Amino acid sequence: MIQNLTDLSRKLQSGALTSRALVEECFEGISSSGPHGENAFLSQYKKKARQTASWIDQGRKSGMVLPTHAGIPIAVKDLFDVAGEVTRAGSRVLDDRPAAEKNAEIIDRLQAAGFIIIGKNNMTEFAYSGLGVNAHFGTPLNPHDVNVPRVPGGSSSGAGVSVSRALVPAAIGTDTGGSCRIPAAFCGIIGFKPTSTRVPKTGAIPLSKTLDCVGPFTTSVSCAAVLDSILSGGAGDDVESFPEGGVRIGVLDGYVTEHMDDQVGEAYERVLTRLSQRGVRLTPVSIPQLAELPEINSKGGFVGADAYAWHKELLETRLDHYDPWVRARFEAGKSQSAADYIELGEKRRRLRALVAQKQMLFDALILPTVQIVAPTLAELEETEKSNAINLLCLRNTAVGNFLDVPAVSIPCHEMGDLPVGAMLFGMTGDDRRLLSIARGLEQVIRGR
Repeated sequence: MIQNLTDLSRKLQSGALTSRALVEECFEGISSSGPHGENAFLSQYKKKARQTASWIDQGRKSGMVLPTHAGIPIAVKDLFDVAGEVTRAGSRVLDDRPAAEKNAEIIDRLQAAGFIIIGKNNMTEFAYSGLGVNAHFGTPLNPHDVNVPRVPGGSSSGAGVSVSRALVPAAIGTDTGGSCRIPAAFCGIIGFKPTSTRVPKTGAIPLSKTLDCVGPFTTSVSCAAVLDSILSGGAGDDVESFPEGGVRIGVLDGYVTEHMDDQVGEAYERVLTRLSQRGVRLTPVSIPQLAELPEINSKGGFVGADAYAWHKELLETRLDHYDPWVRARFEAGKSQSAADYIELGEKRRRLRALVAQKQMLFDALILPTVQIVAPTLAELEETEKSNAINLLCLRNTAVGNFLDVPAVSIPCHEMGDLPVGAMLFGMTGDDRRLLSIARGLEQVIRGR
């Protein structure tokens, strides 16, 4: 399947490709992938997607003026409202809720831009993990190891797998502590987390209203920029590539480079070497205060408090419907006091101001997306070990959410190796500039 949104648009507009054929290719890919592909989706809108695709094809033939991306299929995470159906968020807890009366705002924006929603992607229950495991509906396996079952990364697990497997050209997820970037890193694709207020979250079941972001999964930075524009209310414009020569990149060290496994360490070092050889100005940056984050969040952080507040009634009335591993995570938020939450906000403001001063010296910061390659399912069999692995997976990506900076993960592994991601941080609110820098450096980071 062609996965470049610009190429797909051109082929659809020229008549070289029909939307109906593209939609059928998606559904055929999902079904022919067996449980691996089917587990990436919790809902498929076959009838409606086919009808919409046929309508778009007929309109195009008759000369109707259509949006640039009309007829391109896309998938969305299971926590976005779609009118007429119950929003489950990868859980059984909400099965008895009424169907959504209207679409999430980002669904309306995607459809107004001509995209066809073909289904909802699987996810970690209520987005509360960076691993991507789902005890209710099955775990979509990482497509990059056919011999050993590995996690896809979470919580937007199905989105990462469906784009990596070329089941859809692109998908939309959410990111509270890394849920767009961890699956992107583990599955070898692009994942983008915007500034938290950039994309509306109306009609999305929250994990943390403080930290939640809505972002795309794609196969190129260019495609991510197109979707970022649409999701944020724009026309779907791409960004120009920022010239690579002379780009000033701060290389974060310390907290974000600890506990790296050999594969990630080697891939990351190769990235820095390639960037330096291409004239990118790399400068080591030490921010020792980042090492305070585990202590700052030791009582559950914003996620713990916000999640518990939203789930409090459900935990009292439908406790047994939660996956026990996910359910246990709500205890941290339950114990936080109002004073704890206020102090947490003050600490966040101080750290954001400190880091912003460092960032102003550079065009972007770089760090590994995740310190390890995708863990095997066998490694998660012990609860204590799975908790530790989950925290490690979230370690670097959660920095971006705490600081509320835009961040993009770009694959940097060698062909045949397990995927590794290199992550770029931009300044808060300067999302398009970060995407421009990422587009300019993408091929160097990929080693192409």
